Amino acid sequence: MQLVDWIVLSVTLLFIVLYGTWQTRGSKNVQDYLKGGNSSKWWTIGLSVMATQASAITFLSTPGQAFNDGMGFVQFYFGLPIAMVVICMVFIPLYHRLKVYTAYEFLENRFDLKTRTLTAILFLIQRGLAAGITIFAPAIILSAVLGWNLLLLNIIIGVLVIIYTVSGGTKAVNVTQKHQMVVIFTGMIIAFILILDKLPADITFSKALDIAGASGKMEVLDFSFNLNNRYTIWSGVIGGTFLMLSYFGTDQSQVQRYLSGKSLKEMQIGMMFNGLLKVPMQFFILMVGVMVFVFYQFNEAPVNFNPTATAVVLDSEYAEAYKTIQKEQEAIFTQKQFAIQEFSQSPDKVDPDVIANYNLQYDDLRAKARALIDKAGESRNLKVESNDKDYVFIHFILNNLPRGLIGLLLAVILSAAMSSTSSELNALASTTTMDLYKRNTSSKTDDEMVRISRWFTFGWGIVAIGVACVANLAENLIQLVNIIGSIFYGNVLGIFLLGFFFKFVKGNAVFTAALITQVLVIGLFLLNEYDYINLPFLWLNFVGCMIVIIIASIIQSINLERA
Repeated sequence: MQLVDWIVLSVTLLFIVLYGTWQTRGSKNVQDYLKGGNSSKWWTIGLSVMATQASAITFLSTPGQAFNDGMGFVQFYFGLPIAMVVICMVFIPLYHRLKVYTAYEFLENRFDLKTRTLTAILFLIQRGLAAGITIFAPAIILSAVLGWNLLLLNIIIGVLVIIYTVSGGTKAVNVTQKHQMVVIFTGMIIAFILILDKLPADITFSKALDIAGASGKMEVLDFSFNLNNRYTIWSGVIGGTFLMLSYFGTDQSQVQRYLSGKSLKEMQIGMMFNGLLKVPMQFFILMVGVMVFVFYQFNEAPVNFNPTATAVVLDSEYAEAYKTIQKEQEAIFTQKQFAIQEFSQSPDKVDPDVIANYNLQYDDLRAKARALIDKAGESRNLKVESNDKDYVFIHFILNNLPRGLIGLLLAVILSAAMSSTSSELNALASTTTMDLYKRNTSSKTDDEMVRISRWFTFGWGIVAIGVACVANLAENLIQLVNIIGSIFYGNVLGIFLLGFFFKFVKGNAVFTAALITQVLVIGLFLLNEYDYINLPFLWLNFVGCMIVIIIASIIQSINLERA
């Protein structure tokens, strides 16, 4: 990084933090601090909701996901528009009518205090873990690529978020997220344009799509019922709908964004705006990853994009074997250039399977390289991330973008980390304050409640930094966040649906069913992890929701018969 990149990065982040703190310095009562004074317009709500979901993981992992597996990941979001319609028709009117601070207040009105408390605790567990991951994800990648100290990065990101979130509460989060989304959209559009500009002069966008299609990267829709395929139309529409219903309808980090709306209409329009824009946005981010793939068809890529992993294997007994793989890749790349050039000039005359075959050979070499990296790490008792999906896009940024724009793209990544983490800390504090502290203590004044909320925000910020400092990477960071959510979301959504539509079910039955369901869902996840069953994590949202509804209904029916 050059001096100009540091200046762009520092000025962008400091402006966001200081502006958010200054704009919301007057948040002194609970209504202002936790609900933003109910002053948010629909576009603020929509952008804030998108910023909350679009963490740094989205902008690091999603292009890498497309680079490796193509556009099929977009199917994960196909349930989002359906979920938005249901939330606007059912969830938002109810929350607005009850004038709740958190989603879980509804559950006490409908069932009892223990059900409200249990659901709030389930949220705090999963969102507390996720908050740490949203800090850790960009920190570990930037640390590996830039050589920055990982512990220091975790602390810097966490402290910046804590400053303005503690200062201004919900309004500070909403205000800063608008600017963060502007930075994010600007950065990604510039990156996309520059990728196309760096392709050979005779490679138009249309030809780039043809080259990507020849290697199977443009296969968007998968209608198969094969559970081995993680992302299909069915998992996206069914599992994705239940995940999005739970996330946007019952997760306080999202509910708090639209509870700050000026009116019911503003809340509903804001959520529909999110529903209409989110899928195209994810499609575009995946397309950026596909264009990075096309770029590396004409420019040689490393065998592994994680520089730390490469350094470990080259400093081990497996160095020579790794160097042999690098040489084999160079030979394949040279051979592939002739086929790519011929295909780009006369796509009808060249069999696309030829190009696909070269890429399969390359994929085999990368798999062998990952195996060597794993062995090198084990031989030295090191935890080394051999799966490099999360490093593809940042590698491209640092090695191919002009000075100044590198700083802007890093600001995009860190802004996304800050935006999602601030929402999570804000929601964690609100839930702890309203659902646990206030509900179980004697009533407090407004000033005392705001002070307590600030301390809870600070406390959860420290917890998030702590989780970030001890976290380990999964196969893909964006999947890790969704896995954590899927373990809890189905159960929580089922509890809310019981409250909305199953009027005969009472609190004791729901509470018992929720406890049983959570144990069963965790058990199903572990069975799948150890290959005893085949149940991709997206389906846990649907399965968990159905289990809690069925068990609660059975328990209530038995109780009614006994009565």
